[in-house]
Amino acid sequence: MTFQQALEGVTCPIVTPFDESGSVDEESLGSLVDALLEGGIDGLFPCGTTGEFASLSPDEQRRVVEVTVERADGEVPVLAGAAATSVVETVDYAEAAAEVGADVAVVVPPYFHSSNDPDGNRRFFETVADESPLPLVLYNIPSCTGQPIALETLEAIADHENVVGLKDSSGDFEYFLAAMRRTPEEFLCLQGFDTLLVPSLRMGADGGVNALSNVAPEAYAEVLETAETGRGEALQASISGLFEACGTYGFAPATKAALGHRGWLPSDAVRPPLVAVPEAGRKTITDRTNALLEG
Repeated sequence: MTFQQALEGVTCPIVTPFDESGSVDEESLGSLVDALLEGGIDGLFPCGTTGEFASLSPDEQRRVVEVTVERADGEVPVLAGAAATSVVETVDYAEAAAEVGADVAVVVPPYFHSSNDPDGNRRFFETVADESPLPLVLYNIPSCTGQPIALETLEAIADHENVVGLKDSSGDFEYFLAAMRRTPEEFLCLQGFDTLLVPSLRMGADGGVNALSNVAPEAYAEVLETAETGRGEALQASISGLFEACGTYGFAPATKAALGHRGWLPSDAVRPPLVAVPEAGRKTITDRTNALLEG
C-alpha cells in the first residue's frame, strides 16, 4: 500500500474531550479513538477545527496528538493539526507532531493578517513544506481563515514532494472539482464538507475528512461502499440533516452533544468562546443523530 492509499477513505477530525473542570480528558479521548476504529474510520485528525485546536495550548496540542497516536497504534494514519499564522510556529507544530509519531501535518493559510498577494501564500506553503519533517495536507477553510487557497496557489504547490493532499471545507463544489482537475493524479483531494461527500466521491474524490464521522463512523464507512447507489444517497440525506444542525450550533458543540447522546462522551463541554448546545437545540441534535444512526 502506498502512502497516498493509506490516507484514502474517511478521516475523522476527532473532537477534543474536556472534563467538567475544562481540562483535556485523555481517557475519553482514548475511548473515542477505540470506538472510531471499531466503526471503520480510515484515519484520525486531532487538533483540527472540530478538535478546537485554537483553544488548546501548544503542550495540550502535542499531548492530544500523542494520545491519538498511542491509541491508534499504527492501525490508521494520524493527521495532526498544525495551523498557525507564521512559518516558524507552523513548523514547530509539525515537528512536535512528528516527535510523537504522527504521519502528516495539516496546515492552513495564515489568518488574521492574510496574504496581500496570492504569491505570499505560495511562499508560505513552500517554506513550511521545505522545513516540515512531515508531509503536508493543505486545509482550505476560508470561513475560518478569511481567505481561500487560490487554485493557482494549489496548482503551484501540489507538485512539491512534501505536499500530498488537500482537505477542502469551503463548501464550494466547483472549487473542489477544479482542484481535482488541476492537481496530479496521486495528489489527494479530500472533501471536508459533509453534505458534499457522496457527490464528491461520485466525481472521483479520494475520500473525506468529516466532522460527523465522530458520531456515526459506521455510516461513513458504508458511504464509501455505497456512494454510487440509492443507499448512499439515503445516508447522505441523513448526514446532511445533522450537518445543518451543526451549522446552527457550531461543529464542536453539536458534535459533542451528539456524541453525548450516543454515550461516547461523558461531557459535551467546550472551551470559550464556544458554548454548549442550548437545551432548546438538544432535541434537534438528538432526533437527527438518531436518524443518522438508524440509517
